[in-house]
Amino acid sequence: MKKLNILLLSLGLLSLGSCGDEFLDAEPITSVTEENFYRTPEDAYRALVGCYDGLQTVWAEGVSFPVASEIMSDNAFGGTGNSDGFGYQMLDEFNRLRSPSDQNLFGANWSAYYRAIYRCNMLITKLDQIDWAGNEELRATYEAEARFLRAFLYFDMVRLWGNIPLLTEPSRENIPQSSPEEVYAVIAEDLVFAAENLEDVPYTAQSPATYGRVTKWAAESLIGRVYLYYTGYYNQPDLAGVVNKTQALAYLEDVIANSGHGLVENFASLWPAASLQNYAGEANKEVVFAVRYTYTSDYNGNTDGNHWMVMLGMREFASYPYGNGWGGGTVNPRLWNAYSEEDTRRAASIIAIEEEEIPFENEAKQREYTGYYIKKYTPMVDENGNSIPVNSGATNFMIGQYQDFFSIRYADVLLMAAELGSPNAQSYFDMVRRRAYQDDFTPLAVNMENIMEERRLEFAFEGLRYWDLLRQGVDVAAATIAETTTLQSGGTDITKTISASHIQETRGLQQIPFNQITLSNGVLVQNTGW
Repeated sequence: MKKLNILLLSLGLLSLGSCGDEFLDAEPITSVTEENFYRTPEDAYRALVGCYDGLQTVWAEGVSFPVASEIMSDNAFGGTGNSDGFGYQMLDEFNRLRSPSDQNLFGANWSAYYRAIYRCNMLITKLDQIDWAGNEELRATYEAEARFLRAFLYFDMVRLWGNIPLLTEPSRENIPQSSPEEVYAVIAEDLVFAAENLEDVPYTAQSPATYGRVTKWAAESLIGRVYLYYTGYYNQPDLAGVVNKTQALAYLEDVIANSGHGLVENFASLWPAASLQNYAGEANKEVVFAVRYTYTSDYNGNTDGNHWMVMLGMREFASYPYGNGWGGGTVNPRLWNAYSEEDTRRAASIIAIEEEEIPFENEAKQREYTGYYIKKYTPMVDENGNSIPVNSGATNFMIGQYQDFFSIRYADVLLMAAELGSPNAQSYFDMVRRRAYQDDFTPLAVNMENIMEERRLEFAFEGLRYWDLLRQGVDVAAATIAETTTLQSGGTDITKTISASHIQETRGLQQIPFNQITLSNGVLVQNTGW
């Protein structure tokens, strides 16, 4: 993980291997065991690195959470190649009949999430057997980081699947699913612990060695996001009895007042493909938390790269600076049209084939072609058409992409605080819009409808739009996402239909991998509609 300046270890204690043979397999395969490890703070540090490494692996195979979140929303269609299977269309349309054989679309992700959670649980439960030599603050810091990562992972899972087994200790037990409230209570408790036990070091005082590490500000920000989603989707007054609205807002206000984070001057500078000469970099002041990647992935167990970004590249076509990919997540023209011409976020977020005069020539290979691709997260090439990651030493352009995923940006903190009723709501709202429109900025009243539309435009392709819709109610999400339109597949016009009824039937949740239900001997119960 670049930015951490730490050695990634392949301790079997931390790396569980495949879950293909046993339900929630957690068998350590190593000569390093619980009995001869977890003795010193250095051991704990190495285990913590394993927890961070787990965060890199959960999206490396299957369908990554960022990609799935965009395809399920009204931002993008399934896309991919015209001769590919229809798994991404099943995901896009919430309709298992579109690809009945894809019963394990998220199978690799499910296993990887539980492996990563196992690492966090193992470290958390072993902290007391380590000799901290009186350095209890360091112990609290490591526990806070591990618990944040566990909360982050469970938040992905509970949103995707709704009903999941909840493990807070290393275990191989075949346990039934917990209620969402139980899972969210653990998430909330973990995040509150992290917020209260991580040092309040402002961004401006952080050293480069800490970039990529969880901070107090990341924990407080994620509390706000979890609070808004849980109370919205489940129509509850607070976050599982752990955090109320006043507390959630206070955490966000603390980030705004004390974190040292802020907005970069130009929106485009956040994204490398949109700002070739003025990229702000991955450790810029707006990034509150990111999943960090580097180009060193290989096929020998090193999973350090951004494996999912290749899905979003133009289908088998490169045109400087945009690299080739698999054509997933073709952008819905409705989103392009939602931006005004004065909004700088449109050109920074979307590759527009016709408008940018890109000589794209692979319509025949592309399914659900719209003329628009995702720019924020796209593979890149140099002026000679060579893959930039490969130029850097990557194995190939597929697993060697290394753009970090900006999970939480300061702009999100501002808009969440505005939504929760901050006395400074109008000011926070204006700050985000003023950056987007620059000299063309005109004031707009801050209210829920305008905040949601602003979030749509600000965070397109950052994995937030779908969950923003769903937390307004399943019916709202279904009505917004549903449409019948004409797209090109293989160069031929087709009719694309996304039915509101499928989203309503599934409650916006995805299918639990069928192989996990089989391995559990029926202990796991499939979600409605799948």
